[in-house]
Amino acid sequence: MTNQRYPEEFKIEAVKQVTDRGRSVAEVSRNLVVSSHSLYAFLKRSGKPEAQQQEESAQQAEIRRLRAELRQVTEESDILKKSAAYFARESG
Repeated sequence: MTNQRYPEEFKIEAVKQVTDRGRSVAEVSRNLVVSSHSLYAFLKRSGKPEAQQQEESAQQAEIRRLRAELRQVTEESDILKKSAAYFARESG
């Protein structure tokens, strides 16, 4: 499973093929070699105003940043717990 980013022009053209030209999602996804899930996401976002899309994009970036920070803090906490247990055994 890849996390490939598509240019905005590519997304717009893919959406136009489905909405304006009447092609099916399966057909367009096959022709453009993009998953149907991604194409449905393009379609979903195409109906939203630009300001809302930017806000959602900013929120997603913040969520990714917070998840990375949580992962780091959890790892640090685990290390501290293990070191505290080690020193407790050594001293006792």
